[in-house]
Amino acid sequence: MVSIELEIESLDLEGRGVAHRDGKVIFVAGALPGERVRAQLRRSKPSYETAETIEVLRDSALRTRPRCPHFGLAPGRCGGCALQHLEPAGQVAAKQRALEDALWHIGKLRPQQMLRPIHGPAWHYRYRARLSVRDVVKKGGVLVGFHERASSYVADMRECHVLPARVAALLPSLRDLVAALSIRQRLPQIELAVGAAGGAERIVLVFRHLDPPTAADRAQLAEFGVRHGVEPWLQPGGPHTAAPLSAAAGPLQLVLPEFGVALPFGPTDFTQVNHRVNEVLVRRALRLLDPQPRERVADFFCGLGNFTLPLATRAVRVVGLEGSAALVERATAAAAANGLAGRTRFAARNLFDWTSADWKALQGSDGPIDAVLVDPPREGALAVAQSLAGASRPPRRVVYVSCNPATLARDCAVLVHEGSWQLKAAGVVNMFPHTTHVESIAVLEPGSSAAR
Repeated sequence: MVSIELEIESLDLEGRGVAHRDGKVIFVAGALPGERVRAQLRRSKPSYETAETIEVLRDSALRTRPRCPHFGLAPGRCGGCALQHLEPAGQVAAKQRALEDALWHIGKLRPQQMLRPIHGPAWHYRYRARLSVRDVVKKGGVLVGFHERASSYVADMRECHVLPARVAALLPSLRDLVAALSIRQRLPQIELAVGAAGGAERIVLVFRHLDPPTAADRAQLAEFGVRHGVEPWLQPGGPHTAAPLSAAAGPLQLVLPEFGVALPFGPTDFTQVNHRVNEVLVRRALRLLDPQPRERVADFFCGLGNFTLPLATRAVRVVGLEGSAALVERATAAAAANGLAGRTRFAARNLFDWTSADWKALQGSDGPIDAVLVDPPREGALAVAQSLAGASRPPRRVVYVSCNPATLARDCAVLVHEGSWQLKAAGVVNMFPHTTHVESIAVLEPGSSAAR
């Protein structure tokens, strides 16, 4: 293979260094901006090449020693993290640049203000995770962990520094447990969910199984739960089939203490991975939206009510809209449990086909909507953005929480270029330290021509 020296200019969205040679871009695993590296070419395509760092000739000041022995950017290493070799401050800066680049290159937008990044604990933050399980004789038996980098194989993990410390300490014991089960070849994953209950932390491990466990299997799972203070659940089918091995102590809770709200959730429900950062994100979103006591707010893609219920403690009325009828039912129950039923309404709607007529109908049924919060999945909220761009009576402000800078840029561009809105501010949320995942938040307000 060919070895070359390269000057690294930036990072791409997969955490690879970006360099150029002979007019072609080269993506270099293990390299950081500002570094000079010797790299080995791995793949050559007509418009780009990929390479792997074999020696750093000039270090970046932000390069650091990875904490985890399983971290690495070469094949066969754990793929759970991609940026442990970059100081956390450098990770946040790289994500901010990725957001700015997406806004400009996709949306031709520059925010009037860049918000201070939201960040929190860099380690032991993953309160939700899906661990793959494989029984691999050639590697000594059962493996439990994240996938290897760019591979479907399971990494041979003995420790993990992004999982909660108590869970990370269980990895060797989990391997032994699964190895002792009769269904070890038919148990593809273990899903982790950590929540609160009565002021204490609860850890649930959901064992997805393709064959039913025997009585002996169930006894071993139950004994493991008692010995380690965790709750084993069994999941024979889809997420809705997950059930506790023994009587559960009620639902888990996601607590937002600043607003006096506790969201009940099941271990297979979608909730934010990083609870501490989520608390800061909700606080920031509400501060930016600034709902007033007499205002009505719409929360698009509301899920279980992560933003809806805190908003209801500030505004007179909040309408939560969500595609899943099951989540709408759960959010309605959560509002009642928190004493907010009279200030909220939830409805199931396919928000990917939302129209201007739907926006008008919403205002007709709930009164004028003064402010909007949008928190869509990676696909974004194009239909919602289009309806707001053409609204004759737009809300005074939109706060858009995004897990995909590309669709955020696309949707903001619709509002700005088609609806004469203004992109007042944007910033990143480091929900997933040591990964390349970019979450962000943006604030938009209608311009003079939009507020017609």
